Amino acid sequence: MLKHVAFKHPSTFDTLAMDLAKKLEIMDDLDAFRKGKDYYERIGKAWKRGYLLYGPPGTGKSSMIAAMANYLDYDIYDIELTSVASNTDLRSMFIDTKGKSIIVVEDIDCSLNLTGNRRRNKHLLPSPTDPADATTRREPQPEPPTESTSSKVTLSGLLNAIDGLWSACGGERVIVFTINHVEKLNPALVRRGRIDKHIEMSYCCFESFRFLARNYLAVDTHPLFDDVRALLLEVDITPADVAELLTPKRAGDDASSSLAGLVEALRETKEEAAAAAKNAGSDKVHEDEEEVEDE
Repeated sequence: MLKHVAFKHPSTFDTLAMDLAKKLEIMDDLDAFRKGKDYYERIGKAWKRGYLLYGPPGTGKSSMIAAMANYLDYDIYDIELTSVASNTDLRSMFIDTKGKSIIVVEDIDCSLNLTGNRRRNKHLLPSPTDPADATTRREPQPEPPTESTSSKVTLSGLLNAIDGLWSACGGERVIVFTINHVEKLNPALVRRGRIDKHIEMSYCCFESFRFLARNYLAVDTHPLFDDVRALLLEVDITPADVAELLTPKRAGDDASSSLAGLVEALRETKEEAAAAAKNAGSDKVHEDEEEVEDE
């Protein structure tokens, strides 16, 4: 059963460390949806919109959802698929949600077996690319091992829940999925109409860093900014990690010491990445040499 909890979260679009143009694009999209009742009725579509937030952990996906909710003044329903017993229960939960709400399914790539291709029915004939004769029946393949769970939710059940006839009941619902590895998702889930807008939550860029420096250190410029700019072009680091490094750790820490700590961490990360790449290249050379010797 879904329970309503008063939503209070400080994240807004003003506090998100993200490129300004990208933030404005998302806000404009949300405005168009919120004002689109007549449009959706005219074209014969349910008044709902799906978003996919994808990117590495720590890039601000949860903060983005909170900012969207605060911007729209919508309630949030957070659905944990692994705790839902069946497709029927999942559909009932979706139906129980109210209008002016955001339905969130986080980390869908970690939720059950919803990321791979849907298994064919055992009565279907093999595809033309199958080496077996076209008259041969395919046998169902065993499911890959998964964690022990009582949930029986399937990809088909999820698709029906978010895009079935129920979705025409009520309106003004936003559905948000989050995922770390977007390439793992089944194309049936991410097609337009189910997920209308894909939003990449990326590693920290210089503009995002400047935003964080302004928030955490109250500085708009500093001699170390040039070092940070150059290193961010070579190093992948999440906004969450940058924010942690900018947070003063001891009494008396100032902007210079925090920025120096960030520069040091970025340089260490760059050196570690270079060492890892060198080792990988060395391993590849050894493998090639071994293959030549075997021949």
